[in-house]
Amino acid sequence: MSYDDKLDQALARLHDEGRYRTFIDIERHKGHYPHATRTRPDGSRQSVTVWCGNDYLGMGQHPVVLSAMHEALDATGAGSGGTRNISGTTVYHKRLEAELADLHGKEAALLFTSAYIANDATLSTLPKLFPGLIIYSDALNHASMIEGVRRNGGAKRIFQHNDVEHLRELLAADDPAVPKIIAFESIYSMDGDFGPIQAICDLADEFNALTYIDEVHAVGMYGPRGAGVAERDRLMHRLDIINGTLAKAYGVMGGYIAASAKMCDAIRSYAPGFIFTTSLPPSVAAGAAASVAFLKTAPDLREAHQTQARILKMRLKGLGLPIIDHGSHIVPVMVGDPVHTKMLSDMLLEDHGIYVQPINFPTVPRGTERLRFTPSPVHGPREMDALVQAMDALWSHCALNRAEAVG
Repeated sequence: MSYDDKLDQALARLHDEGRYRTFIDIERHKGHYPHATRTRPDGSRQSVTVWCGNDYLGMGQHPVVLSAMHEALDATGAGSGGTRNISGTTVYHKRLEAELADLHGKEAALLFTSAYIANDATLSTLPKLFPGLIIYSDALNHASMIEGVRRNGGAKRIFQHNDVEHLRELLAADDPAVPKIIAFESIYSMDGDFGPIQAICDLADEFNALTYIDEVHAVGMYGPRGAGVAERDRLMHRLDIINGTLAKAYGVMGGYIAASAKMCDAIRSYAPGFIFTTSLPPSVAAGAAASVAFLKTAPDLREAHQTQARILKMRLKGLGLPIIDHGSHIVPVMVGDPVHTKMLSDMLLEDHGIYVQPINFPTVPRGTERLRFTPSPVHGPREMDALVQAMDALWSHCALNRAEAVG
């Protein structure tokens, strides 16, 4: 057997299906995002506008964040020096956890290197804390949640996406005495739809289950202080564990859970994904803490973000492009074919300087391939006009169907 041949075959399958992903070499420019510079394969340079970034509010270039990071870097140096258990806990990490606990109205928070690791480590550890635990997981939960549920070795039940009645049937079929937890998201990032938080909390109360919510695509952007959809809907107190990220709206890096002090202490003490991972650099923790604190008092920035999303959806709908609109800030334009999606992405980049990556299987089901745009307050009228005009022209050029929006 040739190992190289096997690798060639695996890569060839992706090319044949039209979903081989090409990384784009871009250089962000502080203070000018979403504008960036791309280096082409031939070494030439191209000015581009980023339309697929998760720096939703432009906080990755905010002076408050950069100042805090510079101050911590000058004071402490580059790295943390170890895991949280061995020299890797600093005043900056503790300060950030305090900000996050306050944000979500919880007793404590626990910091991880990413929200993926936070989901995976927490969900895979819970059965160690609650023997016999059954995890009820939404069918469209993020890959990190799926991996955590899969790896824990315990019982799991998958309920149809946002289907509260199906969830009820599954809960009712299991032993009332067995520990249970319901894992779901507040905003599902591919379609931009909202989870039925209140209805799930009601079921959790009825069946004595814990609740675990992923607010990754909502923290910083929803609620009076940016704590997410649960804060907006005044439901945070009914959620036992809240997962969030520092790498999207907060513009830095890292993930976390917020919960009771006992829950955070237990996860800290039992989760290998926490115990054996070097902690975030103090400068990153300092920048994240500054971003969280700032956005607690920036409702105008959140409203500007929502306004930009509404404008883009309205203009794309006006062209008859098939977008999905569930009322969130995420703007998916449905193409339905991996080859056409990649072609549109390439043409937008090469001909119009617009950078948006194709979204295809396994991130979304086959036949639902799409371009997903993430408008932000730093995308102005000029950037919006250029995108809308390019999409109109390319949709006609590729002879793609125009249809009513889905929502």
